[in-house]
Parts: sequence; C-alpha cells; structure tokens
Amino acid sequence: VTHPRNGTAMHHHGYTWIGEKTAFDNEALRRPPHPHPPPPPLPGDPAAQRLTERYREVVTGFTTTELPPIQTAHWLLKPGTLVRGTWTQPEEAVEWLRLQLAEPPHGLITYTDPAPWKTASLERLSWGGDLSLGHYLGGTLFRSVAIVTCSPNRSAPELPCPLG
Repeated sequence: VTHPRNGTAMHHHGYTWIGEKTAFDNEALRRPPHPHPPPPPLPGDPAAQRLTERYREVVTGFTTTELPPIQTAHWLLKPGTLVRGTWTQPEEAVEWLRLQLAEPPHGLITYTDPAPWKTASLERLSWGGDLSLGHYLGGTLFRSVAIVTCSPNRSAPELPCPLG
C-alpha cells in the first residue's frame, strides 16, 4: 500500500499496554517532553526546583515507559522494542487488532466482535490514519491497543520509523 499523500510504501506498527488505570492517568509521562527545558531554578525557589525535577523525570520517562502516549502518533518516538507487529496491508493490521481483543488476559472477557468497527478501521489505515482503542478489563486494569501508520505518519510526518 502506498501513502496517499506522497506515494511512499506505507506500513503499520502495533502496540499494546495493560496496566493500572492510575498509571495510564499519569499524563505527564504520556506526553513527549517540551523541546525547551525550564530555566535553571534560583536558589531557594522550591517551585522552580520541582519543575526542573519533573522535567527531568518526563525527559527520561517518556521514552522508557511503555505507557501509551496521549497522541497515538507519538508511539513512533518510543523504542522499536515496543512494536508488537508490523504490517504492510491494513487487513493484516486489523486482524492483529481483532486477535488482541479476542485474547483476554488473566481470564477476563473482552469485546471480540469486530463487525462494528472493522470497515472503518480498514478505511482509516488505508488513508494513513492511526487507530487507538482502550478499555477496562476489570477493576482498575486497563488495556490500550494501537495501530500506528508509518512512513510517514499522517498526523506527524516528521517522526521517523522506530525500526529504522
């Protein structure tokens, strides 16, 4: 499949995450760090010191954590080791997504009928869009599954492929 905008060979990467919803709610670690760090804190300014420490945490945490990013395309900023599959055809990627949702971890029941969203998913991937689904598995356990279009990504074409 070629990218509708630039005619390059397009492919899709799959990502999964299962964890506590409280971890998922830590939005600071789900956003890439701001390109400009805060100014150095002045001595005796605890608020500025906390801001600097938090910035350092986000700089190291965003790329090392498996937490899903807020913007789906930002999966491409994470290490290639987090890629769970790569496909050149949207149909293959959607089938992987269906299988992810059909395999309940820890014996929990999940939604497995792809009919309501399969056609829309295929269409979105074919024009270079991304897919991101998330749902509770029980209690506070949350699952996130994403398929990200690469080479280039439609919403963030400047992002490189994490697999080189």
